[in-house]
Amino acid sequence: MRFLLHGSRSYNKAFCFSSNTINREKLWMLSFSTTSQEGRKSSEFLIHGKQKRFLADLSLTQQQIKNSRREFQLLLDNKLSRGRFPLHNNRKPWTSPLVQQTKRKEKLRVAVLVSKAALQFIHGITLHSEYTVPEEVKAAGFQICADELGSIVEGHDVKKLKVHGGIDGIANKLCTSTTNGLVASEDRLKCRQEIYGINKFTEIPVRSFWVFVWEALQDMTLIILAVCAFVSLIVGISTEGWPKGAHDGLGIAASILLVVFVTATSDYRQSLQFKDLDKEKKKISIQVTRDGFRQKMSIYDLLPGDIVHLSIGDQVPADGLFVSGFSVLIDESSLTGESEPVVVNKENPFLLSGTKVQDGSCIMLVTTVGMRTQWGKLMATLSEGGDDETPLQVKLNGVATIIGKIGLFFAVVTFAVLAKGLISHKILDGSYLSWSGDDALELLEFFAIAVTIVVVAVPEGLPLAVTLSLAFAMKKMMNDKALVRHLAACETMGSATSICSDKTGTLTTNHMTVVKACICGDIKEVRNPEMVSSMGSQLPDVVVKILLQSIFNNTGGEVVINQYGKLEILGTPTETALLEFALSLGGDFQAVRQETKLVKVEPFNSTKKRMGVVIQLPRGELRAHSKGASEIILAACDKVLDPAGNAVPLDEAAVRHLNNIIESFASEALRTLCLAYTEIANNFSAEDQIPVKGYTCIGIVGIKDPVRPGVKESVAICRSAGITVRMVTGDNINTAKAIARECGILTADGIAIEGPEFRNKTPEEMNDLIPKLQVMARSSPLDKHTLVKHLRTILNEVVAVTGDGTNDAPALHEADIGLAMGIAGTEVAKESADVIILDDNFSTIVTVARWGRSVYINIQKFVQFQLTVNVVALVVNFSSACLTGNAPLTAVQLLWVNMIMDTLGALALATEPPNEGLMKRAPVGRNGNFISNIMWRNILGQAFYQFIVIWYLQTEGKGLFQLEGPDSDLILNTLIFNSFVFCQVFNEISSREMEKIDVFHGILENYVFLAVITSTIIFQFVIVQFLGDFASTTPLTFKQWLFTVFIGFLGMPIAAAIKTIPVGSK
Repeated sequence: MRFLLHGSRSYNKAFCFSSNTINREKLWMLSFSTTSQEGRKSSEFLIHGKQKRFLADLSLTQQQIKNSRREFQLLLDNKLSRGRFPLHNNRKPWTSPLVQQTKRKEKLRVAVLVSKAALQFIHGITLHSEYTVPEEVKAAGFQICADELGSIVEGHDVKKLKVHGGIDGIANKLCTSTTNGLVASEDRLKCRQEIYGINKFTEIPVRSFWVFVWEALQDMTLIILAVCAFVSLIVGISTEGWPKGAHDGLGIAASILLVVFVTATSDYRQSLQFKDLDKEKKKISIQVTRDGFRQKMSIYDLLPGDIVHLSIGDQVPADGLFVSGFSVLIDESSLTGESEPVVVNKENPFLLSGTKVQDGSCIMLVTTVGMRTQWGKLMATLSEGGDDETPLQVKLNGVATIIGKIGLFFAVVTFAVLAKGLISHKILDGSYLSWSGDDALELLEFFAIAVTIVVVAVPEGLPLAVTLSLAFAMKKMMNDKALVRHLAACETMGSATSICSDKTGTLTTNHMTVVKACICGDIKEVRNPEMVSSMGSQLPDVVVKILLQSIFNNTGGEVVINQYGKLEILGTPTETALLEFALSLGGDFQAVRQETKLVKVEPFNSTKKRMGVVIQLPRGELRAHSKGASEIILAACDKVLDPAGNAVPLDEAAVRHLNNIIESFASEALRTLCLAYTEIANNFSAEDQIPVKGYTCIGIVGIKDPVRPGVKESVAICRSAGITVRMVTGDNINTAKAIARECGILTADGIAIEGPEFRNKTPEEMNDLIPKLQVMARSSPLDKHTLVKHLRTILNEVVAVTGDGTNDAPALHEADIGLAMGIAGTEVAKESADVIILDDNFSTIVTVARWGRSVYINIQKFVQFQLTVNVVALVVNFSSACLTGNAPLTAVQLLWVNMIMDTLGALALATEPPNEGLMKRAPVGRNGNFISNIMWRNILGQAFYQFIVIWYLQTEGKGLFQLEGPDSDLILNTLIFNSFVFCQVFNEISSREMEKIDVFHGILENYVFLAVITSTIIFQFVIVQFLGDFASTTPLTFKQWLFTVFIGFLGMPIAAAIKTIPVGSK
C-alpha cells in the first residue's frame, strides 16, 4: 500500500498536517477499533477533508481526494515499502539538519499512523450490499438497527445510504413518514425507545453527602487539630482516666466534626442546586412534526424517525439526515474544530448532534439519539468540570491567603511565648527534667491554641460566602425569570455601567400586528380583520394575488393545523403578523404554496436586512420576491404598482412620496417592511444569487409592537442607578427614536445615529460620540460589536448586552455580561450569553442588575464582619499570650467562633435580599476597590471597641465581678468567651448595613438571618451552661449573662456612631 501526498500551492511544505487532522484520524482509528466486527465489515475508509468528508473504498483506486489545504491520492494497488515514503514538494527543503530530522520524524509518524489505519481497515473490510436485520428489531416492526443508522450518519456513508434506498428508504425502515412524522401512539413510542434508546446523555451521578464530608476532612488545619485531639485523648485518659481525661480531646473532636458536617452540608446543598440549574440550562424545545401536526417538543423526547424543523441559530438535537431545505450551512466546530461551515444538501445529507445551523433552514429525519450519536460518544469521554471560580472568588482567595500567612506568623509566636512560659516555670521550680502528663497536656493545649489561631485567621468562609450568595441569587433570579448560566455574571452585573438593549421583544412586547398598509399608493388603517378584509375588497385581484404570493412564499413562518384542528401560525412575531394579515385578506396558505414551486430561499440576514425567494409559477416562469427594511427594498425597486394594479416606473416624486410614508409610519413607532417582486429569466439556477435590483414595489406595511409595561420605569431606575441604557436596533431611525422617547431612553441632549454613519466614524470621533449616543438604528451585528468593544476598552465601562439572533453572538461574547432572550433567542445566542432572560423583558434585566448589586454588597458585608472577628481573635489571643502567658480563648472556643463567623455568618449575611436603595447608588465599575474605606472604618472601629472590652475584662474582670477561689480563672475566661461571642452576634446585626444606622429594616422578612442568630444564641447558651467539660466553660449566673449580653449589645450604638464618621467612598 502506498500513500503519495502532494503539497498544494498554498502550502509550501510537502507534508503539513494540522493538529485537528491528526486528532480526527486518531478519533477515526479509535472508533474503528471499538466498532463491532459486523460494523467493521460494512465500514468504509474515511478520510476527513476540511469542508467535506469523502469516502474511498477499494472500488475508488485512482480517485483523488482534494480539499482547500492538501490533496490525497490513495493508491491501494501497492504496499508501502519499508523506509520509503515518496513525497513531492514544490520547494527545496530546509538545510538545517535538526529541522530535517524533526520533519522526517513527523512525516514517518504520520505515515505510520495513516497506513496503520488503512491496513487495519483492509483486514476488516468486506463489501456488502446485503444487510441482516437483527431479530429483536424485526420483531418490533422495524427494518434497520441503531448501529447501522449510526454507521451511516457518523461515517457519512453515501454508498450505504443508497443501499438502504436513500432517505425515503431509511424512513420506511423506521416506520415513519417524511411529511407526517411518527405515529405518536404510546405503545409504539415505547417500543421505539426500547430499540433505539432515548435522546439523553448519561449524566455523571451526583456526588454523595459523604464525599463532601471526606473533602471537608482534607483541610490541613483540621487534620492537625484532629491529631491534637487524638494525642490529648491518649494523654488525658492515661493520666486522669475516663471520662475526665477525655473531655479536652472529645471537645476538639466534636468541634471538628461540627465544622466538617456544616461545611459538607452547605457544599452538598449547593451541588444539588447547581444540578437543578444545569437542567434548566439544557431545556431546549424544537419544532417537530408528529401525526401530521407540527408541534413544539423537548429535545429529550426525540426518537429516531421524528421529523425536525431546523432554522438559523438552532442546535442540531440528534444525528439525522437532510430531507429538504434551503441554503443550509452547518457549524461543526464543536465536533471537528474546523471553523468553516459545512454545506448540507441532498448530496451531503448528514447532520450531527451538537452542531449548529449557521444559515438556512431545513427538515431533518432523526436517525440516532442519545449516547449513540457522535456528540454522545464525545460526551462519554469527557468528565464534567465544576463551575470556574468567579473573579470575586479569586480576589477573595488572595485576601484569604495573605490573612492566613499573617495568622500563621501570629500562631507561631503565640505558641513560642506560651511554651516559653511553661518551660520557664519548670526551670524556676527545678522540675524541668521531670514532665508529667499534665505538663504534656498543657503543651498540647498551647499547640492546639496556635493551630486554632490559624483556623480562625484563615477566612475560609470568604469563598463559601461568595458561593452561597451567588447560589442564593441564582435561585431567586430563576424565580424572577432570569437563568444565570455563568456564576461570574451575577457579581459582574452588579458593576454594570452600561446596557445596550435590543428594541424588538425586549423593550417592546414582541406581539406584532399589521396596523397600517400602503398598497397601490393608498394608505389604509388595518387594525382588525374586518378592516383588512375591507381593504382587500378594494384592491385589484391581481394585486391581492401577488401580495398573498409574496407573503406566503417569502416567509420563515408557516400556517399549520394543530392537533385540535385549528389554524396555528408558527414563526417569528414579524412573520406571524404578516401571515395573520394575509389570512385576513382571505388567503389560503397551503393553496398558494402548492400553486408554485420554491426554487431558492435566502433566509433573513441581519447584515443584508432582507430575505428573498425565487418561485416557479404554474406555467414555468420564474419570479423573485423580496422583503425587508423599507429603505433598502425601496432602493432596489424601479417600478411600483399603481391603483389599477399595473407596474409603472418609479420616478423621483413617487420615491419621495413612498419615503414620506415610511417616515410617517416610523414616527408613529411602527416597524416598516417593504414587499417587492420581479420577473426573472428561466435560466436561473439554485446556485445563482437572487437579484438585488430591478424590483416592483408591491407595498409597505407598518407593524405595531407596543412598548412593554414597566419599561419606562425600569429605564428611569437604571438612570438613577448610574447605568446608561442604549437602544441598538435594526429598525428605521424614526421608529427607533419614537420607541426610545416612549421608553425614556432618548433624552433632549442624547444622540441617535444610523449604523452606516456610525461605522464610518474615526476612533477620535467615536470617543466624542459614544458617551452621548443613546440610539443606534439600522445597525449591523458588527456595529453592535464595535460599540460594545469601544465602551469596554476605551471608555472602561462594564457593559451588558442583550441579543436574540445568531448574529448577536459576537457582541454577546465581547460584552462583560451577555443577556440572551429566552423566547425569541436562538440556541447560538443563548450559548454565547451569561444570563438568559426567560420572559424577554427589559424589566427582568433591571432585576438582574439589582441582584448583582445585592450579591456584591452582601459579600462586602460578610467580609467586613469576618475581618472584624479575625482582627480581634488574633490580637486578643496573641497579646494575652505575650503579656500574661495564657490565652483566654481555648481551641474549642475558637473553633466555635470560627463556625459562627465562617459558615453561619456567610449564611446570614450572604442571603440578604436586595433593597430599593441599591439602585440609587452609583455602580462600582471596573476599577472599584472591593474593601472600601467605609468597610475599613467599620472594621477598625468595631475591632478597637471589642479589643478594649476584652482586654479590660482580662485585667480587671476578677475585681469587677468579685471573683475569688480556684474557679475564678475559669469563670473569668467564660465571661470573656461569652462577651466575645455576643459581640459577634450584635456585630452581625450591625453589618446588615454598612452606611445606614437603621439596621433592623426588613430583618423580620429575612428568615435565614433570624434562624442563624437564634440558633447561635441557643448553642452558645448550651455550650456555656451544659458543655463546660468540653468547652472549658462554667455555668454563669443571670447577672453575669446580662452583663455579657449588654457588652455585646453596646457594640451596636458604637457601630452606629462609627458610621457617622465621614470617609471617602473609594
